[in-house]
Amino acid sequence: MYLIITRSFPPSLGGMQNLMWGLVNSLSKINLVKVFADYEINHEEFDSNVSFTISRVGGPKLLRKYRKIYLINEYIKRNKKIECVIADHWKSLENINFSKKKICLIHSKEINHKMGTRLNKRVLKVLNNANIVVSNSEFTKKLAIDIGVNENLITVINPGIEKLKSISSKSLEKAEELLKNRSPRLITVARMDKRKNHEKVIMALRNLKELHPRIIYTCIGYGDEEQNIKKLTRQLFLDDQILFLNNISQDLKNALISKSDLFVMPTITYKKSVEGFGIVFIEAAQHGIPSIGGRDGGASDAIIHEKTGLICDGNKLEDVYNSINNLLNDKKYLEYGINAKQNSEKFYWSKIIEKYKRIL
Repeated sequence: MYLIITRSFPPSLGGMQNLMWGLVNSLSKINLVKVFADYEINHEEFDSNVSFTISRVGGPKLLRKYRKIYLINEYIKRNKKIECVIADHWKSLENINFSKKKICLIHSKEINHKMGTRLNKRVLKVLNNANIVVSNSEFTKKLAIDIGVNENLITVINPGIEKLKSISSKSLEKAEELLKNRSPRLITVARMDKRKNHEKVIMALRNLKELHPRIIYTCIGYGDEEQNIKKLTRQLFLDDQILFLNNISQDLKNALISKSDLFVMPTITYKKSVEGFGIVFIEAAQHGIPSIGGRDGGASDAIIHEKTGLICDGNKLEDVYNSINNLLNDKKYLEYGINAKQNSEKFYWSKIIEKYKRIL
């Protein structure tokens, strides 16, 4: 049996939730799996339709943390068939009493604490006592080594994706209706925070509009920077070029990506926050959509520069602008999109899980 401890799990949405769902679902096909996850509203229907058991732990954050630790340790005491504990975060593994194999996933910003600080010492105490540390990218591996994690413990396994499901004709029609026959079409699907760098894309759009009068940029998501991003849009008179959406169905989101020409997310490092990988680049690639990603972080594990997209310096507006314009010129995005779709196949969970099987 594999015991999975996670802070991020469906039915809530997000990149980490998708990662943990894909991993747990794939592992459940090769062994018994037990999941300890945080409480989510309306989780009952989701939990009743999976092939493994899930224990949800609720309550105020601090109480939930200690209650979850207690319940997991009690479960470990009673179940001698547990072969391995897999945690999605170093905090999920902290204070867990297990003497067999322990695997901890790392993603970047959660370990990005200065050497010698209290948090850094806690991170190292957990990770350097794990049997295997799974890094989501080469960038995250380097970051882990730089903050003191034992290099010999680290293996890189990129996040996986599920095979693309067919998109309903209703959603495809709705996407076309929203996009109003405009072209070229840019899209970003991401939380609106500083790290995702919507701001530079919008500033680049101001000049791109002169070359491409019918350009449209779809922003799907919400977050702390939402009002600032919308204010910038008004200041640059781009209301007619930018479509803001959130709380839409997965099917409509997929339809909008598939109807776009270019996925743009030139991420930057903001304080301690940095993009460890960028699964959205692979999700876009599934639809045959190439990406522009930022030099900061692990986007280069997801984007093959000058083949499936471009890696640019997200801190420099000129570089963001030139990268977008480069792929729009002569519709280069079409060739890159074909390459991106082919490359996305190596990230299917059916292939990624083989790497986990080797370390298990």
